[in-house]
Amino acid sequence: MDSSTVHRRRWIILSVLIISLTAIVLDNTVLNIALKTISEPRTGLGASQSQLEWAINSYTLVFAGLLFTFGVIGDRIGRRRMLIIGMALFGISSLLCSYAQTPDQLIWARAAMGLGGAAVMPQTLSVITNVFEPAERPRAIGIWASAVGVAIAVGPIVGGLLLDHFWWGSVFLINVPLTAVGIGAILAVVPESRSPRPGRVDSLGVLLSIAGLVLVVYGIIQGGDTGSWLRADVLGPVAGGVVALALFIWHEARTDHPSLDVRLFRDARLSASAAAIALVFFAMGGVYFFISFYTQNVRGYSPLHAGLLTIPLAAGQLVFATRSARLVRRFGAKAVCSSGLIVMSGALIGYHFLGTSTPVWLLELTFGIQGSGMGLVMPSATEGVMSVVPRERGGAGSAITNTSRQVAVALGVAVLGSVLAEVYRDRLQPYLGVLAPSARPTATVSIAQTQVIAAHLGPAGARLMAAASASFVDAMHVAALISVLIALIGAVAIGIWMPGRTATVGGTVPREPALDSAEVVPSAGALDA
Repeated sequence: MDSSTVHRRRWIILSVLIISLTAIVLDNTVLNIALKTISEPRTGLGASQSQLEWAINSYTLVFAGLLFTFGVIGDRIGRRRMLIIGMALFGISSLLCSYAQTPDQLIWARAAMGLGGAAVMPQTLSVITNVFEPAERPRAIGIWASAVGVAIAVGPIVGGLLLDHFWWGSVFLINVPLTAVGIGAILAVVPESRSPRPGRVDSLGVLLSIAGLVLVVYGIIQGGDTGSWLRADVLGPVAGGVVALALFIWHEARTDHPSLDVRLFRDARLSASAAAIALVFFAMGGVYFFISFYTQNVRGYSPLHAGLLTIPLAAGQLVFATRSARLVRRFGAKAVCSSGLIVMSGALIGYHFLGTSTPVWLLELTFGIQGSGMGLVMPSATEGVMSVVPRERGGAGSAITNTSRQVAVALGVAVLGSVLAEVYRDRLQPYLGVLAPSARPTATVSIAQTQVIAAHLGPAGARLMAAASASFVDAMHVAALISVLIALIGAVAIGIWMPGRTATVGGTVPREPALDSAEVVPSAGALDA
C-alpha cells in the first residue's frame, strides 16, 4: 500500500483503530458492573472479594508490565501484525473468561487478556502517527479520545443490559465478535509499518517489574483477606516485591534500553505529573471496586440501573477534559492539576455520606464532581509528562503515563479492597451469632455471600441482611476517607514540587512545549484501557 493510498484512507483507518480500542475499553467497564454477579454462588462463580480483586489486577498488572515491551516489538515486527496478534489473543482469552468454571480460571484468563490489551494499545497510536500528517494528527487523536470516552459511558450500560438478560459470562463474550470484526477490518485497511530504528526488548526489566508488583499486590490482598498483617505470607511477599522493584529501578537506571526510563523522573515536573496520575487512579480503582457492590447489593439496583448511574462520571470527564488545555494555557498545569485533585477530594468525601437509603441524586452528584476532577487532572498531568520528554522519546512519555495509571489501579484495588474486606468483617462479626460457627467465615467473604446465607434464615436472616448492608457502608466510608487523604496529599505534593508557569516574556505567557499528540493517551480511557 503506497503512501498516497494510506493518506486517502486515513479516516477509515482511524475508525478501525477505534474499533480495536473499544473492545478493550468496553471489557473493563462492563466488568465493574459484573463484579456483584460474579461474586454470587448461584448465578456467578461465588468469587470472594480477594478473588474479585485478582480478576481485576491480573489483567492490570500484565497490561502495565508489558505495555512498553509490546510497543517495541510492534516497532520491530510490524504494528499491523502486532495489532492482529493482540486482538486475536484478546478475543480468545475473552472467550475463556466467559466460560470460566472457577474464580481461578477467570483470573488466569484475565491475565491472558492483559497480554492482548498490552499488544493492542501502543499500536493504535503508532499507526495514527504513521498515517496522519502532523497538522491533522491532533484532530485524529481528539476523535480517538472522544470515542474512548463514549465507550466508557456506554460500557456499564451494555454490561447492565447483558446481565439483565444473560449469564455473567456474556460481558466477556461480547468481545469475541468485536475482535473478529476488528481483525477483519485491520487486514482490509490498516497498512503495515515498522520503526527504522526499533528498540531492544528489556526482558530482565519486564520480569522484575511484573514479579515485584505481583508480590506486593499479593501480600496486600492476603493481608486484607486474612485480617492479619503480621504474617509471613503477608510480609514475605511484600518485602520480596519491594526488593524486586528496587532491583528494577537499579537496572532501569543503568541499561541502554529500559522498559521504563526511570532517569526521566529526575525532572520535578515529570515526577509530580506522574504522581498526580497515579494518585487519581489509585483512588478511582478502589471506588470502582466498591461502588458496584454498593449500588447493587446495598441499594438493590439492577445491573442496568447501576450502569446508568455511572453516566455523570463519564460526562464529567468528557466535559472538563475538553476544557483542560484552555485552562492550562491560562493558569498553568500546576494550578489546574492541583485544583483537580482538590475537586476529586471533595467528591470522595461525598462517598462518606452515602448510606443504605441516601437519595440517589447525592450519588449522581458525587459521580459528576469526581468525573470533573479527573477531567481537570488527567490532561494537565499528561501534558506535564509529555512536555518534559523530548519528541523523539515520546514513546517513553506514553509508557510513563500508562504505567502510572495501571499500577495505581492495581494498588488502589488491592489496598482499598483489603481495607474494605477487613472493616466489613470486623463490623459484621457481632451479628453472626445466628450462624453456626463453621458458617461464619464463609459469611464474611463478601456481602454477596452474606446475603445468600441470610436468605435461608427467615426473620433472623432479614436482620443479618440489614447488618451486612450497614457493615458494608461503614467499610466503604473508611475506604473513601483513605482515598480523600491520598487525593489531598497529591494536591499538596503538586503544589510544592510541580514547577510553576513559565516566566512571562513581554507580558505574554509562552506556551509550554507542545505535546506529541500521537504519543499521548488521553484521560478518557485511562482507567479502563
